[in-house]
Amino acid sequence: MAAPTDCDASQTLLEQVRDALDNATPLRIQGSNSKAFLGRDSAGEILDTRVHRGIVSYDPTELVISARAGTPLGELQAVLDAAGQMLPCEPPAFGTGATLGGMLASGLSGPRRPWAGAVRDFVLGTRIISGLGQHLRFGGEVMKNVAGYDLSRLMAGSYGCLALVTEVSLKVLPKPRHCLSLSLELPAGQALARLAQWGQQPLPISAACHDGSRLHLRLEGGEGSVAAARDRLGGEPLDSHYWNRLNEQQLPFFDPGLPLWRLSLPHNTPELALPGTQLLDWGGAQRWLKSDAPAERIRAMASASGGHASCYSHGLLDSPFQPLEPTLLHYHQRLKAQLDPQGIFNPGRLYPEL
Repeated sequence: MAAPTDCDASQTLLEQVRDALDNATPLRIQGSNSKAFLGRDSAGEILDTRVHRGIVSYDPTELVISARAGTPLGELQAVLDAAGQMLPCEPPAFGTGATLGGMLASGLSGPRRPWAGAVRDFVLGTRIISGLGQHLRFGGEVMKNVAGYDLSRLMAGSYGCLALVTEVSLKVLPKPRHCLSLSLELPAGQALARLAQWGQQPLPISAACHDGSRLHLRLEGGEGSVAAARDRLGGEPLDSHYWNRLNEQQLPFFDPGLPLWRLSLPHNTPELALPGTQLLDWGGAQRWLKSDAPAERIRAMASASGGHASCYSHGLLDSPFQPLEPTLLHYHQRLKAQLDPQGIFNPGRLYPEL
């Protein structure tokens, strides 16, 4: 039997959370489980958000959409696409059943991230069930409404450790009028130098990736500006599906083998002699690394450049995400204690101490 496209199961979810609180039972929040390979394993009774689904409101003229957390991401994107709009942050799905709640909880963004913004930048408001058994609303549906706005944004990348998100309101944008992808033969160091120069110029670049031998670019905007940029940059045509394959980790680089690492680095970080095979995304700000080097060495190199490293190979490390500095960990623990005092939501999914 097909799942309903619209179902408000918030009361059922609230009762499940309250029962867990009464019985001191941890909860493992999940949708389709498409991001299960990220982070640590979390014990607990499964709370499946997919029963709570459907678009609550959508006004294309206002560029705002609100939907329940269990809504399939593909369903939401299809509605936006029909209106000529999109989620600018290009969240990866890693599967056909990915949900809106999982998108927010993981906080992952695609190739357009440096030019458009991250998932958290488009969150206008949320509804959550807290660890006190309360169903609360934060933020709203307009950018100027900042009441609770920062708390809503904190849900991005929290991996369900702070609260159970039941509804999300997002700002969306019109799809670009014209799109063209190019490929240029350039060594990585030279490609990074050129990207730094181009970043100071009005070029309609919306994605940039270096695969070890070639620089791939995506140009988006008006037909005239895209054509002018192509004439200036040169290069060869590139299949536009490349960016989705990159985003969904379907390129040959991501084939199983050596452990996969993600390094998040400051903008304009120069080429690094990392111990392994690299693929540079986000114009060099996100670097994928296939390497069996010790975690301490990889993380030390990322830290020395002002960034951090996360291991995407499930089960390889007890702490896949880079350990927090003591002061930052203290603030995370205080925030967890305020929203989830009994620690029932996804205990230990991010860090053992949370």
